[in-house]
Amino acid sequence: MALIRKRRLTEQQQRRIHKQHKTRQEEADTSSDLEGLIVQHYGRQLEVQALSVPEVHPEKPTVAEGEPEPAWKAIELGSVWRCHTRTNLELLVTGDRVKWQADPNTGLGIITAIQPRTSLLTRPDRYHKVKPVAANISLIVIVFAALPEPAPGLIDRYLVACAEADIAALLVLNKTDLLQENDPVLDLIQEYQNLGYEVMQTHSMGDLTELQQRLDGETVAFVGQSGVGKSSLINAIVPDAAQKTNIISENSALGQHTTTSTRLIRFGENGALIDSPGIREFGLWHLDAEKVQRGFPEIENRLGYCQFRNCTHKHEKQCALRQAVQDGEILARRLDSFLRLTDEIVEAQQKN
Repeated sequence: MALIRKRRLTEQQQRRIHKQHKTRQEEADTSSDLEGLIVQHYGRQLEVQALSVPEVHPEKPTVAEGEPEPAWKAIELGSVWRCHTRTNLELLVTGDRVKWQADPNTGLGIITAIQPRTSLLTRPDRYHKVKPVAANISLIVIVFAALPEPAPGLIDRYLVACAEADIAALLVLNKTDLLQENDPVLDLIQEYQNLGYEVMQTHSMGDLTELQQRLDGETVAFVGQSGVGKSSLINAIVPDAAQKTNIISENSALGQHTTTSTRLIRFGENGALIDSPGIREFGLWHLDAEKVQRGFPEIENRLGYCQFRNCTHKHEKQCALRQAVQDGEILARRLDSFLRLTDEIVEAQQKN
C-alpha cells in the first residue's frame, strides 16, 4: 500500500484557512450562545459548565395525561453539559472558556467558539506531536514527596515548561510526616527556594489552610510523579472532588497512575483546580535551546561568558558555567540537568 504524505501548508495558506474559519464563525447564528467553561474532556465530547443563562429560558414542553415525560434539561447557572464541537474549531482542552449552545430537549450542547487564552500548557506525545494539556492556568503546583523518591530532573522539566508557558510555579513538598531527620529532600526544597522559586510544605491529612489561601482566585494545575499525593491534596482541599487515590506499592515504592483524564474542579469564589494524568517523563523536545534556558535562570544569566562561542559546557577549561559550579554559584546537578535537556532537544531535532 502506498503511503500518502501529508501536504505541508504554507504560512499564507494557513492564514487563509484561519480567516475562512473565522469568517464562518462570525457568520454563524450566535444569538443563543452562552458562556461556558470546559471542565473535562471525553474524546470527541467535552463537559461544559454553564457560566451564563439565556435571557429567555426555553419552556419545557407540555404533554397530555398518560403520555411519557419528554427528555428535558433546564439551563441553569453552574450546570454541566456534555457537548460536541463545531468542526472548524481548534483542539479544545480543560480550562478553555467557550461560547456554546444548549439543547434542553436532549440535554446536549454544541461549542461554537473559543475565547482567547491567557496561557496554554502543552507537552509532546508519543507520536512527536505537541499535545495541549490545559488552558488559562495561572499557577502550576509541582508536587513531590519523600516517597516515592523525588526526581530532581523531572522537577526541572516542569519548571522549564512553566517558564516556556509563562505560568508561575509553586513547589510543594507533600507527605512531610514521612520525612526522616536530615532527609535529603529538605536540602532539595531549600535549593529551589535559594534559586528564587516559591516553595511550601504540606501533609495531605494535616492543616492545608496556607495552601488553600495561596490557591484562592487561581486556576491551578497539579503536576508531579505518580504517588506523591496530588489527588489526596485535591480531595482535602475540595472534599467533594471525589478523586481516586491509590496506596503506593510497598514492594516497588512506585506510585500507581490513578487519574485518567484532565479534570477541572471549581474552588472557592473564583479559583479552580485542574488535576492532570500522572506523567513519569515530561518530554520537552518541541522546545528550542533558548526556551530551555528560561527554566534555568541561574544558568541563563551566565551564558555568553565562556571563552569559546561554541562551548559545550562539558569539558572546556574556560567555561563560565563550569567555573560557576566550582565557585558554588550553580548546582552541579542543575547544570547536568540543563545539558541533558539540551542534548535531548538536539537529538530529537536531528531525528526529525
